Amino acid sequence: MPHVQVSVDTHDGVCAATLHTPSDVGAWPGVILYPDAGGVRGTFAAMADRLAGMGYSVLLPDVYYRTEWAPFDIATVFDDPSERERLAALSVSVDADMVVRDAGAFLAYLARHPAVAGTRVGTVGYCMGGRMSLTAAAHHADRIAAAASFHGGELAAAGDPDSPHLLAHLMRGTIYVAAAQDDKVFPADQHERLRSALSGAGVRYTLETYAAAHGFAVPDIPPHDADAERRHWDALARLYGENLSG
Repeated sequence: MPHVQVSVDTHDGVCAATLHTPSDVGAWPGVILYPDAGGVRGTFAAMADRLAGMGYSVLLPDVYYRTEWAPFDIATVFDDPSERERLAALSVSVDADMVVRDAGAFLAYLARHPAVAGTRVGTVGYCMGGRMSLTAAAHHADRIAAAASFHGGELAAAGDPDSPHLLAHLMRGTIYVAAAQDDKVFPADQHERLRSALSGAGVRYTLETYAAAHGFAVPDIPPHDADAERRHWDALARLYGENLSG
């Protein structure tokens, strides 16, 4: 799929990103793809290409654009204490307010782009990006019609004032959450807390657990699970097909 390097003006600076579109000339519904804690890299560019091939204009932003950072070696980052520490510090450097501001800028960019059709936008995120996807969906409910989280972490953490489950009352789009099995960053108590919040707010949602480990949908990390990845693409196709067209 064709893609181009773009720059998105934000409240805090300029965010580097890539825009991935189908091969044909035209305009398609917009999607924002949030990467995992390892940040933008070749795997996520390939995932954005695949999503574009399904009929969407996909924006893949460098969520760490405020900080100069060197790419991680995803195959070894969790075995190297210093690299693991660097990744952890970078992942917590983007707070909820930043996510909300950035999402507004990404939506504005998509609204102006000739390759984007309509006003309904989808979001999808992995690991850390899953939390970003839901946060954006709550604070920009007028634009985000469908939001997905795959093996997202800390989606309903007790005592966290920025936890996405506390934003359920703001969500108007359809929400899809696929948890990993036995996931320490989204344990059973958070699963039930999120379900209760979404149900109580009358949100249209699906919340399910895949029989796979945290990271199942991302091909370049060790926990990747081919069957779970295929299931996640099928789920995205349904979610966006039902909510972004028209």
